[in-house]
Amino acid sequence: MAVQKQSVSFTDAAYEFAKELVERGEYPNVSAAVSGELSRAKAQRERAQSLLEAEVQRRLCLPLDQWEPVGGVSDLSDGARAYLQARSMKA
Repeated sequence: MAVQKQSVSFTDAAYEFAKELVERGEYPNVSAAVSGELSRAKAQRERAQSLLEAEVQRRLCLPLDQWEPVGGVSDLSDGARAYLQARSMKA
């Protein structure tokens, strides 16, 4: 496996977490901890994406009489718009 050497910066909390993983013996050093946790995060994202894709495919295979109506096109984004408006008022 090829190794790319990089200089990166971490928040104090992230660095402490990486050191804790090493101290618990989960990884031999901080570099391995960061690489290992990035690999775990990638695998978790890929699993989540696969599950989402499988669920979408499952729902697309349902007969039309089993589909739930979603209302108008604007209804699809109402929740997102409300969320963004609430966030902009906090800022």
